Amino acid sequence: MSSETGYRDIDRRARARKKSIRYAMRPTEERIQDFEEAVLGYCEEDGVAEASRCVQCPEPQACMLRCPAGNDVPEALWLISQRDFIGAAKVFAATSPLPEVCGRVCPNICQDGCGLLKSCGSISVGKLEACVTNYARQLGALAIEVPEEKTGKRVAVVGSGPAGITVAEDLVKVGHEVTVYEAWPVPGGVLIYGIPSFKLSKSVVLNKIQDLEEAGVKFITNTRIGEAITVDELLEEYDAVFLGTGAGVEATMNIPGEELEGIYKATDYLVRANVPFDMLPPDMREKPVIGRRVAVIGGGDTAVDCARSSIRLGADEVTIVYRRTEAEMPGNKTERYICIDEGVDINYLQAPVEFIGDENGHVKAMKVIKMKLGEPDASGRRRPVPIEGSEFIQEIDNVILAIGYWPDPYVSERTENLATHRWGLIVTDEKVGATTHEGVFAAGDNVHGPDLVVTAIATAHRAAESIDAYLSGEEIEWAEPPPPREKK
Repeated sequence: MSSETGYRDIDRRARARKKSIRYAMRPTEERIQDFEEAVLGYCEEDGVAEASRCVQCPEPQACMLRCPAGNDVPEALWLISQRDFIGAAKVFAATSPLPEVCGRVCPNICQDGCGLLKSCGSISVGKLEACVTNYARQLGALAIEVPEEKTGKRVAVVGSGPAGITVAEDLVKVGHEVTVYEAWPVPGGVLIYGIPSFKLSKSVVLNKIQDLEEAGVKFITNTRIGEAITVDELLEEYDAVFLGTGAGVEATMNIPGEELEGIYKATDYLVRANVPFDMLPPDMREKPVIGRRVAVIGGGDTAVDCARSSIRLGADEVTIVYRRTEAEMPGNKTERYICIDEGVDINYLQAPVEFIGDENGHVKAMKVIKMKLGEPDASGRRRPVPIEGSEFIQEIDNVILAIGYWPDPYVSERTENLATHRWGLIVTDEKVGATTHEGVFAAGDNVHGPDLVVTAIATAHRAAESIDAYLSGEEIEWAEPPPPREKK
């Protein structure tokens, strides 16, 4: 709940008339030459001015209600307007272990509830969050406080992405011993290996990992649970296990020619394009080779990331091919507009039906069919319907498939009594994060499918609370009976 201090004394009408102050970005022609962060954010003066637009709406504030993590946005903005940047950073950090990350990559759904949205534009909460946490970071004010007396309980966290980081921090704060297992060479999960550096600098994530290490969290990398060690073997050593393995298995199109050279899957493409070689497995230390014309298939944030990466790798013509219209397009609108500003085209209501290769087995073109929108499907979006006889050939040099992700079944297939459903999602009671396996909890994308960083954080907080209760001897009860176990 926000503090009332000083709120009644502000001139809300005057604040509501103030125009939005745009945060700084690197010039387009400069930022497309490298993988450094494209957004510079706010300087201190502009940050204070932007935060001072907040009219401190009466409770319940829509911005707080819309934030999955429950960030106390009005309180943080008030503190920024009073130049208490460290205080504001601590407000954000109280509900999110990754304020520096969310301030950069969150689509800021909290802003959709801002009372100024239709008048002078919503307040740029995310960029202010990044601004004050950067400031606090430089002054060493983001250290994780842990109790001197430990509980003696040990927890294994599988995966070091947003969910794993959240659970690790929450549990080490209450005195449990936490060890995090990560399959990649460096901790950070999707934050390092899925989000390009031009959106989120690797240093931001590594700073957070260092905070956790200094708080006592141990990281074991290059270890894929289910392979060298099973979940049941972890339970012989630890008192509880948390699964934050995300959704990293890429969907395929299952159309002719998909196996041709020059066609990349999104994760492999993004990882090799923007992750430093010393953070990669030896067999991935080579940049993707691309030609002049690149087509990216898909419409979400990953497709946009691949397109922007292609521009930086030197492609002359980059096109996103999406089977619906912009109105149905998932992902961050702001990032999409930045993508277009950087020179990417988007072809709506189109979908490839075949990839065509040259005499050397390398893709040279794709057959594309035009679409129209039909009735809404299960997602609520109108279903794309092929238009008969509308096919045409589009010449290309490379294709990147960014059409969706599913959870990696590796862990669940090698764990007894761990139920899955709907394409391999782990069955949990999301209110408590409990799985069907005693002592095993889960949250994040491996439970609800690909989603936002802040959504993974919110669900992981609930799982961490349940793990702490479980370690204290409390019985964790499901709110609803689990669905039947999916047969493998």
